[in-house]
Amino acid sequence: MKYNIIYRCTIIVWMTVKFIFQIYFFTMRHSVWDEKTQQKWNALLVKQAKEYRIKAVELGGVLIKVGQFLSTRTDFMPDVFIRELTGLVDRVPPMTFDYAKRLLEEEWGGEIGDYVAEINETSIASASIGEVYRAKLSGGTEVAIKVQRYRVQQIFQMDFKALRMVFWILSVFTGFGKKADLKALYRELITVMDRELNFHKELEYGTYFKERYKDNSSIHIPNYYEKLSTKKVLVMDWVDGAKITDLEFMNRHQINIQQTAKTLFDFYIDQFLNQGKFHADPHAGNIIIQKDGMISIIDFGMIGEVGKQDTHYFKRIIKSLIMDDYDRIVETLDEMNFILPNADKSKLNRMIKQTIELYRNGSFKNIDAHVMDQLRNDIRIFIKDQPIQLSAEYAYLGRAISIVFGILFAIYPDIDIERWAKPKIKKMFGDRSLVESIYKQYAKDAAEPILSLPKAMLNWLESGERDRQWDKEKQEKQWKQNFYLLLEAVSFIMVIVGIAFSFYGFNLGMSILTISAIAVTVFFILIMNTILLKHYRMIRKKT
Repeated sequence: MKYNIIYRCTIIVWMTVKFIFQIYFFTMRHSVWDEKTQQKWNALLVKQAKEYRIKAVELGGVLIKVGQFLSTRTDFMPDVFIRELTGLVDRVPPMTFDYAKRLLEEEWGGEIGDYVAEINETSIASASIGEVYRAKLSGGTEVAIKVQRYRVQQIFQMDFKALRMVFWILSVFTGFGKKADLKALYRELITVMDRELNFHKELEYGTYFKERYKDNSSIHIPNYYEKLSTKKVLVMDWVDGAKITDLEFMNRHQINIQQTAKTLFDFYIDQFLNQGKFHADPHAGNIIIQKDGMISIIDFGMIGEVGKQDTHYFKRIIKSLIMDDYDRIVETLDEMNFILPNADKSKLNRMIKQTIELYRNGSFKNIDAHVMDQLRNDIRIFIKDQPIQLSAEYAYLGRAISIVFGILFAIYPDIDIERWAKPKIKKMFGDRSLVESIYKQYAKDAAEPILSLPKAMLNWLESGERDRQWDKEKQEKQWKQNFYLLLEAVSFIMVIVGIAFSFYGFNLGMSILTISAIAVTVFFILIMNTILLKHYRMIRKKT
């Protein structure tokens, strides 16, 4: 059943519909939102998150990846839901070695013994996409062989179809469509997950990081064996060591923990601030500390990218923070498509200013894991309070930053972020360019009101008629939207009532009632489909 498309789609879509109904009926029953109601609400969300987590582990595939993705979406997911999904680990029961052997021989085009001297038939790691085995090449080199799981491509393609239905339901019947661009989220989510299914991509990314950090003597990226790697098989050097969070291992081998934390900080801050790809899954299992203190980075299946335009935005935000120019911060966030059209930008300005000033008044100098947790919570509340969305790439960047800083505070609680970050930020701008650009910005800001006056007057004279027409069209579209939603709700209720009376009449042997109820049910199903089609066309026309 796990590999049946109808079964998987039914489970995924039904779980979504059930969650929506549970939330809908909860809000219907609780008109007064007091502390007791909030507790019940949180309990419902925890129950839903647990059910999702259980189903994700049971079915595997996209559900695990979506769960991990949702745990990064502080812009619209509830806190209690995120906390429950944060522990969703991509671990599944191991597959049989017979399948792994058969796949290896198919991909390599020969007997497995022709390519490796020996291979451990018990896998050392099992995830939703790949299984990892330890092996030894004919020359004695130890390697890790990652094999794509049985029918994983088919499972993900089935789940993508179900996911498309889920996103459509969410956009039509919930408020998520107003809170986030669900079409864009769907495309980005599929792109990121589809990338992980192609081991050629991981090989490409691993090679990219190997070349990018070839001069960094403190960071080790394993060698990848291109001749043995295919779309479904990946072969790389075996790395001995312990998780980066294993302080006992580091103390036992007399490894300088402060220097280790600094090396890790420098490695990741370079990726987060500068143009290029970044390691988007930097959990402790993917960062290995070796006996000699060398840090090895493995698993480049999940990769994000900081573009040239992104670095431009980051520089503008840093300059604006230095200049206390919160209007320009909001303007930059808007250009980054973080802010939806109906956001209250003046309120955003005030909230950003209050948050920055709170942490500027001494907190950053004494920052620790507790302060970081508080900062994350403040940002989460801030994002939820306003119509803000994050693209998948920025969500993965935020997740990666959060994981890395969590590791840093775990291994070295006395980290001084401000002192470590200053040289990196200066390097990002160049020796004098930061100061010069700030002076230029001050001069530009001083001249801007004079230069913009004629244009502003012209816009003011022309805007009145446009605004009135826009408001009229907006009201008409909103009225149609509410009208369609009302008709859909009434039709759906009549379908449920018709089905109930059909069963009731059938059980009592009342054929007239049964036939009448079935007729009513079919009639309202047709009505509901017609309304849904018209509503969908209206939404498509708006977008």
